[in-house]
Amino acid sequence: MGRTILLLAGLLGAAGAAHADSRFFCSTDDNSARFTIESGFQDEAGHRLNHFRGALIVKNNSVPEAFRKRVFDSSKLTNRWSHDGELRLEIFDDGSEDAKDQSLSLVILAEGRGKNFSGTYGLTVSGDGKPFTASGKVSCGSK
Repeated sequence: MGRTILLLAGLLGAAGAAHADSRFFCSTDDNSARFTIESGFQDEAGHRLNHFRGALIVKNNSVPEAFRKRVFDSSKLTNRWSHDGELRLEIFDDGSEDAKDQSLSLVILAEGRGKNFSGTYGLTVSGDGKPFTASGKVSCGSK
């Protein structure tokens, strides 16, 4: 009987450890951009998105004023993936009427285990005129 209780306690402890962290945050501050993104996924099957927000400042003056400072909510998150230590986010912003047929795309790819991990980002502002592109390192973490 004692072994059964010990075995059940061990299995329950392992089951609790198997749940992934549900909140992720990523940020960067380099010569091209500064941003912070936070996303949350449910621990249940399917890992549905339950939270997303972010803010971006593009530091290049050739980018239209409409895209130099942006705030994001879940309506701008077009693709997302969180599985087995891998995080992928794609944010698309058409800028509404202020953007004059231009758009912004921010893609974050990160991978790692534990509370802190890293990855890369790619940023593109396209439409009228020459497109602006930037890429760099991103630091991420989980709570």
